[in-house]
Amino acid sequence: MDKHDKKYDFNDLVEIMAKLRSDSGCPWDKEQTHESITTCLIEEAYETCDAIIDNDIEKMTEELGDVLLQVVFHAQIGKENGTFDLSDITDGICRKLIFRHPHIFGDKKMDTAEQVLESWEKLKIKEKGYKSEADSMKNIPKTFPALMRANKIQSKAERVGFDWPDVWGAFDKVYEEAHELKRAIETEDTEKQKEEAGDLLFAVVNVCRFLDIDPEQSLDAASDKFIKRFSHVENSCNDKGQYMREMNLEQLDKYWNEAKNENR
Repeated sequence: MDKHDKKYDFNDLVEIMAKLRSDSGCPWDKEQTHESITTCLIEEAYETCDAIIDNDIEKMTEELGDVLLQVVFHAQIGKENGTFDLSDITDGICRKLIFRHPHIFGDKKMDTAEQVLESWEKLKIKEKGYKSEADSMKNIPKTFPALMRANKIQSKAERVGFDWPDVWGAFDKVYEEAHELKRAIETEDTEKQKEEAGDLLFAVVNVCRFLDIDPEQSLDAASDKFIKRFSHVENSCNDKGQYMREMNLEQLDKYWNEAKNENR
């Protein structure tokens, strides 16, 4: 096989990263720290999720490679600092998987995904040394997207029975929080408005959880839909030689409804 046709493997990636970080390596790569590339890991993870949602296999392969690069990058920095290396990372995740799958690597029997999830959470609490479910909630990273964090908090509450009996209780809570936000707007209480707006969003996430809807994906889809309809309104205005800013709401609403009908 020609050297240019070589198929590189994981060990090659590790060697390439070590070379990039060496004294004769890349000036940019040598300057990086764990902190400086933190956002890179987040961005690559989001781009991978986009590829998965789009079912773009070629892009998915590329983006997963970018995520893997970030792991190797951090491992190389850790090795140079003498704090940890790639073997510590792989050893840690292997031990965690074995510990949290006693039905595979032990003698515990579980037949359903629900049983596995319940066991996983209990073992996680034991492993992390949490004394309560509230401790578990507090340790959900605040860097998570707010909708995702809210969803995880509510799921943990559900596991210990602190939940509505059905979706209608959660749905009624949306109306209650909307009414309280309305009252805060009427009284011009800005601090209360912030609080009630958060309560309303939290209540909507709860409804999504009952319906097994990912709130992040649902909101993303709504944003995409808005952009598509807004584009129709904008193009309709441009086709008539008009500027959106100069048109009244009734005219804009007419174009918006056209876009809605097209979607249907």
